[in-house]
Amino acid sequence: MRTAFISHPDCLLHHMGPYHPERPARLKAIEDELAASGLMDRLERHVAPLATFEQLKRVHTPKYIASLAAAAPATGFAYLDPDTAMNPYSLAAAYRAAGAVILAADLVIGEHAENAFCCVRPPGHHAERNRAMGFCLINNIAAGVAHAIRAHALERVAVVDFDVHHGNGTEDIFRNNPRVMMVSIFQHPFYPYGGVTGRSGRMVNIPLAAGSNGHAFRAAVNEFWLPALKRFKPQMLFISAGFDAHQDDDLASLNLLEADYAWVTERIREIAHEYANNRIVSALEGGYALPALGRSVAAHLKVLNEP
Repeated sequence: MRTAFISHPDCLLHHMGPYHPERPARLKAIEDELAASGLMDRLERHVAPLATFEQLKRVHTPKYIASLAAAAPATGFAYLDPDTAMNPYSLAAAYRAAGAVILAADLVIGEHAENAFCCVRPPGHHAERNRAMGFCLINNIAAGVAHAIRAHALERVAVVDFDVHHGNGTEDIFRNNPRVMMVSIFQHPFYPYGGVTGRSGRMVNIPLAAGSNGHAFRAAVNEFWLPALKRFKPQMLFISAGFDAHQDDDLASLNLLEADYAWVTERIREIAHEYANNRIVSALEGGYALPALGRSVAAHLKVLNEP
């Protein structure tokens, strides 16, 4: 089996204005790097379906889902917050992004793929149960996790989030769900200015100071993430794969490199091999310096695709 690579052309049609950092060129930068490196030929491509209302209401309220549909503009942009907007194609892109993670869960659990990477946008980990924010409309990872639990009867699922921003939406959705563990690192203090209160044995959120490098990141993983994951013994792991902690990314101030993303992916694979029958689904979150984003995703996928 090979790594599944899941995307959809709709994800290129969503945009939030000509100067917005979360732009369609992000996906092109990734695909260009994967093609140039030869990795794309080793992946199994799949087309993301639209998530259904039934699948989305596991993680968002029906009222919120309806509000997104009502807000979708026929032309131009509709702003949900100062950073988050919809154009006429955004709703379909968001449904495809969530649908990609749901499909990935089915492929991996059904042993049709070794693991999966969802090359989608808009990202999702800031979307709370009843709120869009931080470039995110629907919580893609949360939709996949909830599907794995509901449709496949998994009892313990872990979310690993290495985006530079705290995944407040994922925590909001799963904070009180004993079947879900979340381990994360994030720059602090920094948007969305949370994650440091309410931590628990299942919400293992580790703040890093601005300027922290790969050494600090790896120390946090070794000291906090890995022991927590080993205690939890997840049956599947989902990765909120944000690459905006890279040293070249101007939207934040951490200093990770491609080697750090490869290293943490290796640690995740070790946990998945020991406890989760190798089940991993990864989905794109942040990452806005295009060359660094392409290289970092390639480093991540190279490890996922190793025999």
